[in-house]
Amino acid sequence: MSVVEAPVAADRRTPARTGPSVKALLRFWPDVRPFKWHFIGSITFSVLATLTGLVIPLVTQHIIDGPIAHGDFGGIWLPAALVLLLGLIDAAGVWARRIIIARPSSELEVNLRAKLFRKLQAISVGEHDGWDSGQLLSRAIQDMSTIRRFTAFAMPFMIINSVTVVAGLTVLTVLHWEFGLVVFLASIPLFLICVQFENKYKVVSRRAQDQTGDVATTVEESVQGIRVLKAFGRSAHLGMTFIRQSRQVRTSELLKVRYDAVLWSSVIGIPAIAIGLILGIGTWSIARGDLTPGTLVAAITMATFLRWPVESFGFLLAEANNAATAADRYWEIIDTPVSITDRPGAQPLEEPIRGRLSFNRMSFAFPDADRDQLHDVTLSIEPGETVALVGATGSGKTALTNLVPRLYDVTAGAICIDGTDIRDIPVEQLRSLVTVAFEEPVLFSASVRENVALGQPDATLAEIREALDIAQASGFVDELPWGLDTRIGEQGLSLSGGQRQRLALARAVLGKPRIMVLDDPLSALDVNTEEKVQAELRRVLPDSTTLLVAHRPSTASLADRVALLDEGTIVATGTHEHLLETSARYRYVMGSIDV
Repeated sequence: MSVVEAPVAADRRTPARTGPSVKALLRFWPDVRPFKWHFIGSITFSVLATLTGLVIPLVTQHIIDGPIAHGDFGGIWLPAALVLLLGLIDAAGVWARRIIIARPSSELEVNLRAKLFRKLQAISVGEHDGWDSGQLLSRAIQDMSTIRRFTAFAMPFMIINSVTVVAGLTVLTVLHWEFGLVVFLASIPLFLICVQFENKYKVVSRRAQDQTGDVATTVEESVQGIRVLKAFGRSAHLGMTFIRQSRQVRTSELLKVRYDAVLWSSVIGIPAIAIGLILGIGTWSIARGDLTPGTLVAAITMATFLRWPVESFGFLLAEANNAATAADRYWEIIDTPVSITDRPGAQPLEEPIRGRLSFNRMSFAFPDADRDQLHDVTLSIEPGETVALVGATGSGKTALTNLVPRLYDVTAGAICIDGTDIRDIPVEQLRSLVTVAFEEPVLFSASVRENVALGQPDATLAEIREALDIAQASGFVDELPWGLDTRIGEQGLSLSGGQRQRLALARAVLGKPRIMVLDDPLSALDVNTEEKVQAELRRVLPDSTTLLVAHRPSTASLADRVALLDEGTIVATGTHEHLLETSARYRYVMGSIDV
């Protein structure tokens, strides 16, 4: 596909936004609802376990002011046993929380990834052009892992630690009102610092995650295009691009660290100052006789115990911001409208389906384009007829072939099968009637059998063999180490261009489709092999309607008719020989003469 024929839309990221919002996280509630009791249970066990830690300082107070103060060392055993019991309850609560939450959080991650994958399969090709592949990859993997960590750890502990801090502050106030006042006053600057952190961190968090997607895109392209990069000596150039993008990610990550450092120094330093004040006030109160030593020890122990819940808010806020950013990026895809859908009242075509394909004054423009790529295209292809579509680069050939299986939708006029607008045919049935083979074949990291049977997973071995025979691919497939079961590797790069094209063609003809749209799928074949493939297609698929993009005379000459596409419209039709005699433009496109 040429750049002229398929303009790529701008990246749909939104780095200029002010940052993620809690609303994006709240939208996950329908997905979380099936596991709500698991989350509630895990939080409940954690709260109970954590609150046992608040009881231990009170037991310590009782020991110091009771048995120790009165010299009754025998009275220590029962409180000591209570402390041991509380420790066991704490450990059991932590164990129960992890056991309860591990599976649901993992299932939630899998469900969200599946939902994202289904959405990516549902949206149109035009919408896919709006994102870099690396951005989609980072959303499907990194962002979903961030959501899982938030639901399994950060979110529960934000609730647990909040309850713990409130309960601890209440206990401190009951022990001595001045202690509670100190902690309350210390919480004010902490709150203000956290608000400032949240406002700054969410912006740089979004920027860092988008930049990570850019790096993933560069890595993916460098791996897939390694042959081109090496052949043109551009590996070092792309390497510099990778380093530049990596440095941008590093800069953003270091800025996150700077914000984190300010927050952590505050949440660690301010509680330490508060503990120092409690120690001073408590010592003074003991000297005045207003406080017992046990109460002071209990207060210091309580304040020390509360340091972790307070300090962890820095980490939890960072995780919450990362999760909110990931949620925003997730919903950007999920909220993308699906433009290729069944029309209301769409009905399957009734048998028998003849397969007459017609373009009725059809026009098409890419989204946001300032002019039509195709306009007023009128062409009819009868059942069993092969029509070659010929035109100069940029004339709209590939765009036209993409319209038949509704990878895009026409903007005016109609494409019909047996007189029915394809938009009135259910998409699932349409794509079972129409098979496509592209000039650049796409193969997957799977066996030859799985690649050929991609559209017909229930195909028998005999049917797969017949498709390979039609595509003249049986010979080289049998020579592969494990024949049909040989894994051909990512993008099929272990095969030659002609071998990849023949496997893609075999995939297209498997199941004997009613309509075939072939975008110059034999360009890498020699003329003799191409003629054999055409002969097999006519013999085995005599009733299949075929629209064939042709770039060389040998391909056009094998078609029943040729349609000349020029500047987005059909300007001439006829046999190859007839057009050579009557159309100077056709002769120019075919390279016969210069005009």
